[in-house]
Amino acid sequence: MARILITGGAGFIGSNLIQALHANGDQIAVLDTLSEQVHGENPKESTMFNSIREKVDFIHGSVCDRDLLGQALKNQDVVVHLAAETGTGQSMYQVEHYTATNIGGTALMLDLLANQSNDVKRVVIASSRSIYGEGKYLGVDNTVSYPKHRSLENLESGEFNVLDPETSTPLNLVATDETSKIHPSSVYGITKQVQEQLVMTVCPLLDIEPVALRYQNVYGPGQSLSNPYTGILSIFANLIMNEQEINIFEDGLESRDFVYIDDAVTATMLAIKHEKACGMEFNVGSGIPTDVNTVTSQLLKNFGIKVPVTISGNFRLGDIRHNFADLERIRNTLGFEPSVPFEKGIEKFVNWARTLGPKPSAYEKSLDEMKERGLLK
Repeated sequence: MARILITGGAGFIGSNLIQALHANGDQIAVLDTLSEQVHGENPKESTMFNSIREKVDFIHGSVCDRDLLGQALKNQDVVVHLAAETGTGQSMYQVEHYTATNIGGTALMLDLLANQSNDVKRVVIASSRSIYGEGKYLGVDNTVSYPKHRSLENLESGEFNVLDPETSTPLNLVATDETSKIHPSSVYGITKQVQEQLVMTVCPLLDIEPVALRYQNVYGPGQSLSNPYTGILSIFANLIMNEQEINIFEDGLESRDFVYIDDAVTATMLAIKHEKACGMEFNVGSGIPTDVNTVTSQLLKNFGIKVPVTISGNFRLGDIRHNFADLERIRNTLGFEPSVPFEKGIEKFVNWARTLGPKPSAYEKSLDEMKERGLLK
């Protein structure tokens, strides 16, 4: 049995992780702001919060509150640092807020660990695939390439592929491993990079074991259906249940690595418990790229509802084209193997979403905000 503090533990990953830790007999404390964007207008009535409230010592507050965080860190063996503002697009115009929360909160945690008495032996930091920016590619001669942003000129002309700068031909996508170039394309990605680097640099000096988990797109039952920054699965599911049109950006062939929540929890448990995890960074994903057109068709199939679908060619500045995880390191070191294929995960997600029904969403408002700031074309 371990004493474990989970910052941001009332969120999607945290609330599911707590079920596994509780079943394992661990003693769990949670520090969380219960953000309205994640939990709705009545956060203490949210499904995620209610699933954990009887299983943890809950502390309502921010990781940026020195006194509160200092108290939360006392008598803990492990810290799982999930607390962060999420949302690639939103981060581009809430720069100070994202930086203060994500980087500032992590820096404060490490400052407290360095300067007050504690029992912490391991810190697991929730990093992100966003630190890679575009994924890893091969050129025509099989040379490795880590492309920069796609040009505005190409995007406006409808050329969405990632092109070789020398030949202007499409590069070939391959899995992104942990040694790949770190070059985030958003403020959110930058904050996740700095969070990871702070933990991996400072913790060893304090005789604390650091572990970084670079999560891909985690999905499944329990995620917020109303948060417009939670990802296309929730957004599209809510549109379908409301029988509203789906607007697919670019050409619908842009892809992501979708990892089911149970698999993400398994990887996180290994990061907490496995002795070989110490000092390492791990991708957490399915290892398979899935394009947006496939996501849409699978959702429509499972809901059994027909709605208009438009592939509009709209695009967001700063969006990447592709990224999927190379899992060799986490597989070989920790024995992790994703167990839920996308088709099965989508079925489970849709069955759960149906029980809740459509939710109010700020999705259209979020798009309007991006348009006003010139981030959505």
